[in-house]
Amino acid sequence: MSEEDFISIFIFLFGTIVGSFLNVCIVRMPEEKSVLNPPSHCPQCRKPIAWYDNIPIISYLVLLGRCRDCSEPFSMRYFWVELLTGCVFLAFYHFFGFDLILIPYLFMVSCFIVTVFVDFAHRIIPDEISVGGMFFGLLFSLLIPALHNVYLTEDAWWLAHLYSLGWSVVGVLVGGGAIYAMGILGDLLFKKESMGGGDIKLMAMIGAFLGWKYALLTFFLAPFFGAVFGIIEKLRTGDTTIAYGPFIVAGALLSLFLGDQIIAWILSGYGLY
Repeated sequence: MSEEDFISIFIFLFGTIVGSFLNVCIVRMPEEKSVLNPPSHCPQCRKPIAWYDNIPIISYLVLLGRCRDCSEPFSMRYFWVELLTGCVFLAFYHFFGFDLILIPYLFMVSCFIVTVFVDFAHRIIPDEISVGGMFFGLLFSLLIPALHNVYLTEDAWWLAHLYSLGWSVVGVLVGGGAIYAMGILGDLLFKKESMGGGDIKLMAMIGAFLGWKYALLTFFLAPFFGAVFGIIEKLRTGDTTIAYGPFIVAGALLSLFLGDQIIAWILSGYGLY
């Protein structure tokens, strides 16, 4: 087994463990419960889940998705979140490499996973994810200047950290400010609240990690994803209200991986690139 194969397996397994914790966040955060206490337990019989029944992916398959004590079925979401997180972590590793910058991106995408599942189910984005994630984005930006393409110099290395933090702050203001302005405009046009506070905080968090340029691109990309889903939901249920957070996440991921190419394509269309 090569070193890269070993790291890939490690990253995937680590992702499934993180996914197990994200499942706890998805269940408890909307109910404003602690994600640390009490330990994992069956929601039906309330008995604690033993460590050997709490091994990501494997335990779910061995127990056929049921509680060992009362045979109550567990949601398939537990399995899919663990598998999804492992696969996403692996994809990020192969894209960014085993580099220090991988740490903030894995933290960010973990926040994204919780956001998607909670917002679809409850139409809310927990402040622990958006506001907490924003502060961690600022902290990571201060500690890892490469997050905003700012690199160290021997004579003034500390300036790189400050510049990176500055770009992160600008990202927060642009990301949160852009969608806040759109919400005000929507309120005036439709005479009702058109953008939730959670979406504004989520965009601010994205700005903290990705900077103002990608935050602004996310702002313009998200409506395309949301419009497709909104039309389908309108035809299916007649409801015009959608959870917007997942589409902000989709726009942010597209910006992260293809942002430079998209921006170059847009500018080239105007003869500016």
